[in-house]
Amino acid sequence: MISVMKSWIAAALMLLAIAALPVQAKDGQQEKVVGVVADVDYPHIEVTTGDKKSVLIMLDSNTVVTRDGKKVPDTDINVGDRLTAETTEKGGMMMVRTLTVSTPKK
Repeated sequence: MISVMKSWIAAALMLLAIAALPVQAKDGQQEKVVGVVADVDYPHIEVTTGDKKSVLIMLDSNTVVTRDGKKVPDTDINVGDRLTAETTEKGGMMMVRTLTVSTPKK
């Protein structure tokens, strides 16, 4: 009886461990990132999401950045800005297709 319980506990722990592994995104997978700019190191931007996770996104020459409905240069992105980024996974990086930034309300 005890060995059966140990087997069930071991199986349950293995399932929990597998479920906790990070899911690797596949090339071409699309994702929306919403949060606040924590750091800018062009072409990389670190974003803190609403659930306090840190996400690294990457800009390239095809990225379109807008603020207040107008296209702006990517140098117009500042720490503390709120952003919404439409990304596509490419080579292990979250490449930004479109990025909308707004200055946080004070």
